Amino acid sequence: MISVDDYLWYVDEALDGMIAIVTNLGDDKANRRPDIPGANSPYAILTHCLGVMEYWGGHVVAGRPSHRDRQAEFRATGPVDDLVRRTEAARARLRDDVAGLDAEAPPRNMPGGADDELPIGRTRGGALFHIYEELAQHRGQMEGYRDLILAPWRQ
Repeated sequence: MISVDDYLWYVDEALDGMIAIVTNLGDDKANRRPDIPGANSPYAILTHCLGVMEYWGGHVVAGRPSHRDRQAEFRATGPVDDLVRRTEAARARLRDDVAGLDAEAPPRNMPGGADDELPIGRTRGGALFHIYEELAQHRGQMEGYRDLILAPWRQ
């Protein structure tokens, strides 16, 4: 099994990559949606990832109440500096959420629905793995969207 410190290293790698993308794009381009039906801006994708961390780490693992508005995450816009500050705060909260983790314990709050029968709903460790899964896939998505936003034919 992976240690909490090793797990957080992987989370940090994903977050650092996403922060680099929005920072390098700057406010205007980080808030652009690629010209693809249903695409989200890099800013919105990272905002969504913060919602994932708060829900699965804060609510499911740590037991805090959830006030998540998932749909609003995908509409989010704003200055990159603010998003980076919120990302750093979410990173610190997740670190606190997993302190003293019993990875095999059941979630403090069940996610509900079909998720309860999946590994992400059976154990706290499963819920944390889901966080990393989301961060990794969305980092890759942001890399692709960054490339589309910066494509020379768009300039």
